[in-house]
Amino acid sequence: MKVPGRRSFIQKASMGTLMALSIPQLILTAFAEDDAKNKKIPLAKNEIVLFQGDSITDAGRARENFNVNDQKALGNGYAYLATADLLNDNPQKHLKIYNRGISGNKVYQLTERWEEDTFKLEPTVLSILIGVNDFWHMKKHGYSGTLETYRNDYKALLDKTKQKLPDLKLIIGEPFAILGTAVDASWFPAFKEYQEAAKEIANSYNAAFIPYQRIFDNALKLAPGEYWAPDGVHPSIAGARLMATAWLETIKG
Repeated sequence: MKVPGRRSFIQKASMGTLMALSIPQLILTAFAEDDAKNKKIPLAKNEIVLFQGDSITDAGRARENFNVNDQKALGNGYAYLATADLLNDNPQKHLKIYNRGISGNKVYQLTERWEEDTFKLEPTVLSILIGVNDFWHMKKHGYSGTLETYRNDYKALLDKTKQKLPDLKLIIGEPFAILGTAVDASWFPAFKEYQEAAKEIANSYNAAFIPYQRIFDNALKLAPGEYWAPDGVHPSIAGARLMATAWLETIKG
């Protein structure tokens, strides 16, 4: 879905008319207001696109199904919805798209399965959304990792990845949370430090960065949190579509 000029909507939003924006315009406003590099990824023929992450990416995929461009293997979340548009819009490019998100994962668990679930697929475009469990499981489930653990593990993983796949095109999604049945006010501002770390890492590794927190915050002007992500972490159908539209904004052309 293409709409012109990210910055063309900032003035509208600053004048208090965010509620008048369409979803694509709302997303463009979030990208424009964010201070990341707003890098875009070009898609060539025969690209191998891999989605990696936790339950938000997993989205109920059939993990025993290893087929490419397969609806069951892609799950029912943003990765599937983004894939549907990518394949529909680019039939001449012969894209191969996989989802290897696993529910509950933290960065160190990505690392443990990286050889099998990433390197063996030889992706040319890698999208990673990770971080909410690195905070959530520390806060409520006895995980002993810290912000520094998250940052250091993420950098080590990307160093290893770039060494193995030096020409890899990288997309990093910002971990996000809104108030919901699993998220309360005590998450903030501590969780913001994890988001800032993800953005710093994206900039350091020349990755496209998706400001999901700002996107969801803007979307709350249009509908309440339970509409987008009832528990505050896992998106609804509408939230998954919102994420997919934002993800596609990182793709050039």
